[in-house]
Amino acid sequence: MKGLVARVAVQNVAYHFDELYSYAVPENKVPSVGVRCMVPFGKGDSARQAVIIELLEEERDESLKEIGAILDDAPLFNDKMIRLALFMKERTFCTVYDALRTMLPGLSHKPQDVTVKMVRLLDSELPKCTEKQLSVIDCLRNTTGEISVKEVCYFTGVTQAVVDALKKKGVVEYYEKEVFRRPYNEKVTDTKTIALTESQQNAFDNLKAQFENGGGTSLLFGVTGSGKTQVYLRLIDEVEKTGRGIIVMVPEISLTPQTLRIFHSRYGDKVAVFHSGLSDGERLDEWKRVKQGLASIVVGTRSAVFAPFDDIGLIIIDEEQEHTYKSEQSPRYHARDIARYRCAEDKALLLLASATPSFESYTQAKNGKYSLCVLKDRFGQAELPTVETVDMCKERFDGNRNDISRSLLAALTKNLDEGHQSIVLINRRGYNTYAACDSCGEVAMCPNCSIGLTYHRHNGRLMCHYCGYSIPFTTICPECGENDLHYKGLGTQRFEEELEKFLPSARILRMDADTTMQKYSYEEKLTAFRNGEYDIMVGTQMVAKGLDFENVTLVGILSADQQLFSDDYKSMETTFDLLTQVIGRAGRGKYPGKAIIQTIQPQHDVINLASEQNFEQFYDTEIVIRKACVFPPYCNLCTISFQGAKEERVLAASLNFLKDLKDKAEGEYSDLKLIVLGPMPERVVKISNKYRHRLIIKCVNNRRFREMLSTLLFDFSKNKENSGVNAIPDIT
Repeated sequence: MKGLVARVAVQNVAYHFDELYSYAVPENKVPSVGVRCMVPFGKGDSARQAVIIELLEEERDESLKEIGAILDDAPLFNDKMIRLALFMKERTFCTVYDALRTMLPGLSHKPQDVTVKMVRLLDSELPKCTEKQLSVIDCLRNTTGEISVKEVCYFTGVTQAVVDALKKKGVVEYYEKEVFRRPYNEKVTDTKTIALTESQQNAFDNLKAQFENGGGTSLLFGVTGSGKTQVYLRLIDEVEKTGRGIIVMVPEISLTPQTLRIFHSRYGDKVAVFHSGLSDGERLDEWKRVKQGLASIVVGTRSAVFAPFDDIGLIIIDEEQEHTYKSEQSPRYHARDIARYRCAEDKALLLLASATPSFESYTQAKNGKYSLCVLKDRFGQAELPTVETVDMCKERFDGNRNDISRSLLAALTKNLDEGHQSIVLINRRGYNTYAACDSCGEVAMCPNCSIGLTYHRHNGRLMCHYCGYSIPFTTICPECGENDLHYKGLGTQRFEEELEKFLPSARILRMDADTTMQKYSYEEKLTAFRNGEYDIMVGTQMVAKGLDFENVTLVGILSADQQLFSDDYKSMETTFDLLTQVIGRAGRGKYPGKAIIQTIQPQHDVINLASEQNFEQFYDTEIVIRKACVFPPYCNLCTISFQGAKEERVLAASLNFLKDLKDKAEGEYSDLKLIVLGPMPERVVKISNKYRHRLIIKCVNNRRFREMLSTLLFDFSKNKENSGVNAIPDIT
């Protein structure tokens, strides 16, 4: 019997079972490709959500199950987005549904109202309470103003279940506080034509010509403060006239407010915003505005690459080297790869931009696969800052036992007296980075992860930065019981306290994951700093990149060499990038700038080249090592992570995979050139009570290799010896 058959991508299907499943379409239903529906799935016919990928008129078996309710009046996904989902499945080894879920916020559920759950004490007699419940009550009593449930849990270390129990006892009550959407200034206030320097004009002319001639990929390589944003805006002005969609990506939420301020003043409500700091409802609202053609420019973080434009003209990836453009959860996509795919399909221009581009992108530009535009000088009268390197070993030898050098303290004092602002980078949050017992030598560790606990003075707790486990501050060693636990290592909280001691009149703003957990806190704090309400900003790497404050004339960098000697092949590149970028925050306006680097390796080439902002020489030196050791860009790295609750099973499963890989590589896939390392334990071998081992394959990421890997993953999942262990691939 002939009839309409829907081929659908089903929710919550394991990768090795993922395929397009066929369902009969009843005559009373007229669905469209790209809509959601409910389908009976599996032996128990459990109801699952699905997305219709194809509709075919064909012969169908009477036993074919029928689709259930149609959930959407109009398609959520067009043909291009469905093709993109299939591309992501083949490249990242995710399911088709998971790829679609990544493109649309709230795909699997109804978005919640834009509210925050708050908690307050009731005027009632206290019943008998547990110790944890009493800690919540004390926290609420000592709080002035409003406090959210999330904040209560942070300050007390309890889970929400403890607060729920107090609610049942009538001690506290919940209430919803409306969170207003960010008060964007959507009035157009800047319509003047942007005047460009000669080098900016050359870059703009080349990029405009490339856009008009069918697009492609270009790298805009410019020193910090060279005015790359002005080139963006002139280019966007031209593309926007054509009516084609524009996507501008920044690597972190902390950079979004500053970028939005620029874009809203020029383009008003034509701008939509995509990033994870918005609620599902807000993100869905912005998605709809783009889908309906009400917004032509999208600004946001990694997820912005999926903005539902029918025809893209331009995608800009600012600070394109940043690791945050790579998703750490399935689907493990890189925004650059998705952007390249979408631009190729629409014949659009992909513009990658940075003062410290990734080695992969810079190599492609040098080889002529990308066009290259260079901005060598700072914009206007601004000049690159002078850089002073301080040897902290010599500081200690000369009797300075503080974490701040004499030079940096003197420079901060001078800047404060002159009314200028300063930024200090210390890439460790918390108060102390670890606690060790002087009696037995043991470090206070998280019981769920193989990582030391970090002391947070703000909430008086030792916390795990991986799983969130925490315990109250103590000096009693959990291993030997002696009262000899001492706190060591420098975090942002302790350095803030140290600065307050040395500079009591300074107004200090701390920016890290603890102070920016509330919604819109990035924007509020950065706006306050811009308005001169603070003198010194202390923070982690969120203060290092993309920020532009005219009154910042001094940058200090603590522990500049802490990443130099990790086992990551990109450790030198990461350090050079961070140092170059944070140095570039100083002297971006009419005032000259200075940077002070504190290090125990003052003669290290990376530190000296970053001080000179000399990316080309650093690249020329490092690329020789990459080639000799066969690391990207001379290969791709495929990491297979094996995770499970029992370490011996994880190791056994990883060895099973290695054996199967060897058989394939010596058999039907002997044409592939592979270098295999491991299996070996991960650097942090246990996270959230799951042990982790990894296998690294140096390869060429082509269709033939992905075909072999897909087969290996399928065979791994079928082997009962591997039960309880997940194999998770990630290709870079």
